[in-house]
Amino acid sequence: MAKRLSRDEKNQKAIVDLINKMFEIAGHQVTYEDIEDRVDDWYAQWTMTEEQYDEWKLWGKKYLMKNVGMYAKMAERQMAMVGLMWGLTFTREIYDNGSTTKNPS
Repeated sequence: MAKRLSRDEKNQKAIVDLINKMFEIAGHQVTYEDIEDRVDDWYAQWTMTEEQYDEWKLWGKKYLMKNVGMYAKMAERQMAMVGLMWGLTFTREIYDNGSTTKNPS
């Protein structure tokens, strides 16, 4: 029979799974094990788009609700905190005129 995880063990496993999924959604061949002992700003060395970030936040909310037992609002707050602490830098979209904002049409 499998050992039941404590709350701290569930939370640690959740962090590992969330970071691994973030790298997967962003399309990077990196895992939590690659960055766990780093003390530099590793989260600024890889990027993701805002759409990928939104996809990751939605996935993480569902994950936290199912595996950690959080309510929806608490899971959203937790994903916001994880995004602030360990979220990757956003890429800027460059448009035809060289600016980073869309032209009003």
